[in-house]
Amino acid sequence: MNAPVVDPYQGEFPETIEEYLHHGTMKCIAFNRTGTLLAAGCSNGSCIIWDFETRGLAREFRDKDCTAPITSISWSRYGHRLLASATDKSLTLWDVSNGEKIARITLQQTPLRASLQPGYPTPSICLACPLSSAPLLVDLNTGSTTVLPVSVSENGNPPAPNSRNKFADGTPPFTPTAATFDKHGDLIYVGNSKGEILIIDSKTIQVHAVIPIPGGTVVKDIVLSRDGQYLLTNSNDRVIRVYKNILPVKGSGEEIRNISNDNSDYESHYDKLKANGASCLILSCELSDAITKIQWKTPCFSGNGEWIVGASANKGEHRLQIWDQTGRLVKILDGPKEALIDLAWHPVEPTIATVSVTGFVYIWAKEHVENWSAFAPDFVELEENEEYVEREDEFDLNPREEEAEEVVIDENAEIDIETYEKNTVFSDVEDSVDGIVFLPAIPSPDAPDEQPEKCLGSSSKLEDSNLSGSPSSMDAVQNGQAIPQASSPMEVDNSTAEDPAEGPNSKRKRRLSVKGLEMQQSDKGKKPETKNKSNGKNAKSSAKQMDSANGNSSAFDDEATEDDEINIDI
Repeated sequence: MNAPVVDPYQGEFPETIEEYLHHGTMKCIAFNRTGTLLAAGCSNGSCIIWDFETRGLAREFRDKDCTAPITSISWSRYGHRLLASATDKSLTLWDVSNGEKIARITLQQTPLRASLQPGYPTPSICLACPLSSAPLLVDLNTGSTTVLPVSVSENGNPPAPNSRNKFADGTPPFTPTAATFDKHGDLIYVGNSKGEILIIDSKTIQVHAVIPIPGGTVVKDIVLSRDGQYLLTNSNDRVIRVYKNILPVKGSGEEIRNISNDNSDYESHYDKLKANGASCLILSCELSDAITKIQWKTPCFSGNGEWIVGASANKGEHRLQIWDQTGRLVKILDGPKEALIDLAWHPVEPTIATVSVTGFVYIWAKEHVENWSAFAPDFVELEENEEYVEREDEFDLNPREEEAEEVVIDENAEIDIETYEKNTVFSDVEDSVDGIVFLPAIPSPDAPDEQPEKCLGSSSKLEDSNLSGSPSSMDAVQNGQAIPQASSPMEVDNSTAEDPAEGPNSKRKRRLSVKGLEMQQSDKGKKPETKNKSNGKNAKSSAKQMDSANGNSSAFDDEATEDDEINIDI
């Protein structure tokens, strides 16, 4: 195995696990265009979006019709839509802004990967790679599908299936294929089981070029770099191959049609397609582990296309290897003893997110070392204490220091506050399209308290009960504030007020005042003197207790005074 070479300029690639994300059991991940949001598909059929800046959960999409694990997830170009494929053969398109389901399509085969067509703010066409059939172009609005060709014969017609690849029972062979759009969605690159790359026009579904891959083994993955300049393939022969794209990034469809219209003589149609392929892609380098010969999983480019990362497909191994564009191994990252199932490189930062078989997302980032000399150039780090010798005039005030030369500023000069320099990373983004960069956090409300089973007789009872049981009313009693009384004390159900609390969610009831007790008794027509005295004393004592406990409330003072006058008259 090639030993990693230490880069003297400290390459911009991750070095250690910074943290991890956990929500359910995540299966696949994808960054949005700017890298501010991270989408993940879960095993229960839901899709979630993390705010990657704060590591907080921003959205969660749930479809009652889909409870199967998500196999892949894809953003639209400007982040307005999110596409998810699941093991129940479904494709679901979500609106990221409002969380509504736009469309749901069920295919005949389970889609392992699906991606939206780039170049459109709200695309409705996607490219799906089923488990054991040719890639499909799917119109999510109408549900129509178009099967893409996966190979060509010598005369240009689709070849007959290879008999040696058939199963024992005579069923069609298992032919895994990989496919991806180019940067603007004009072309589709398809890798087949014969070890070929087919370049297909996405509008006419015509094969314009074929690039044979050395070794001729099954192509498991095919990935285009972010800038569209490079293409990589992951073959079954344990080799990752990087190709340089010769076609122009913009207008590639028109260019390949011009190449295909060349009337040069060739022995066969297949030879012409191979000649066209030589004008489209050039093999740049091959990446492999010469000693262990391990299989690779989910390889991809870095955001700037300078690095290539591949994950080990060995069971129970969470290992990443990073190469540069020349094929030199620069870094090996070893993670937890959990098999890796998916990864994504951040579009801008030297950060990689990986998904383990346990459903955790690990964030690999560059290890930053504190450099205090950046703040103070004369800062010196000491390994042990040293005695400092102060100079004689070190802290003396010197008013005769030369004044710094004042900078001449033209106050009448016009300042341009509208023109700004574009970020080269996002220079291809159209200014007329507003992309989704951040999502506002939606707070999850607390579960409402359970209402008591007893029914209150009128609206005033409901208001009084809610007021006395709310946290604000409880604070008001504790702070010595008067609680507004009900419109009529008789409307309060006394039996309800005297019932003990039922469970932790029951609300506290308001106690009747002295006047309320008197009016209740007068309404019943029972006014014995002895009972009034006892009631008055009890009410007086209870009022005084509440008065002392609640800070001399004025309401209770008035009630006590009136009660004293009643006792004197009697």
